[in-house]
Amino acid sequence: AVTVFIYRNMCLNQWAFCNISVTPGMQTWKKYYLHRSNIEHKMISGQPSVDYTCKAIRGHQGEIQDMAYLSPNEHTFAMGKVKSIVCTASGDGTVKAWDVQEGTQIWSSPKQEMKLVQVITIPQHNLVVTRDLHGTIKLWHGDTGKELGAFSTESTFCPTVAYTINNKPFLSVATSSEKIYTLAVPDLSQISCINPFPNCSVDLSPCSPDGQSIVVLPLDSNEAPKVLYTHYATNPEDDQLMFSSPLPVNKCAFVTCWLPAEPARIALMHRIDQCDNITTFDITIQKSKNKMNIMGKFL
Repeated sequence: AVTVFIYRNMCLNQWAFCNISVTPGMQTWKKYYLHRSNIEHKMISGQPSVDYTCKAIRGHQGEIQDMAYLSPNEHTFAMGKVKSIVCTASGDGTVKAWDVQEGTQIWSSPKQEMKLVQVITIPQHNLVVTRDLHGTIKLWHGDTGKELGAFSTESTFCPTVAYTINNKPFLSVATSSEKIYTLAVPDLSQISCINPFPNCSVDLSPCSPDGQSIVVLPLDSNEAPKVLYTHYATNPEDDQLMFSSPLPVNKCAFVTCWLPAEPARIALMHRIDQCDNITTFDITIQKSKNKMNIMGKFL
């Protein structure tokens, strides 16, 4: 028992996040610590072309604007060979998928009219999402690069978030016209269009780990963030409360981060009197027979 306690503390002191339950062959804290320490030692002491291989990704005719892993991003530190696939969006108007270990191109999309500025992946459904400079959202098959759907926002500013509800993927897209569109996947048909802040454009946080919440950040410093409940954004016919009340945080929140220890705990960076502050909330959804409340509980 003492040994378990010692190795557990060593792991938690060394690394911010440890989870032996999802790591194959790492059922004890001792095995996990020794295995992960060995990996880090090899990374530090390794020599190019002897202990590891560095592959250059070449093929784009323009600057790479964004990239995302298509392979699952599970930090398991597992033994054995793991294939990693990364997708890149470029100013040359193409999105490409690459085998990271080999440094080879798997597929490339046809050249688009405008340069691509964002790429999002949905690994569990093997899908790739791109956004171009004029706000056209497109969906691509992760194996072949085949185009599956397109949606035009006609907005140069349109942050896009992908999430899954009951194993079904969706996209939410904010625009400079103050609207948030929710799109079905894979055809990118419009499910809903909402306006959370009249006369104010918004940015979007990533979706919470439990898939239920997206924090909507107004770009007007006089407004406070709200929480978008994804279930009703994807099922507008339910006619229930879609947004929380404004979160009890000073205006001008501009950075968010979901904390993995809880299903819906978020840290918001915001500015008070020219100083940056971080405030943490647990987002809770309370349902009763005739009413539902979306709340941010201050921690």
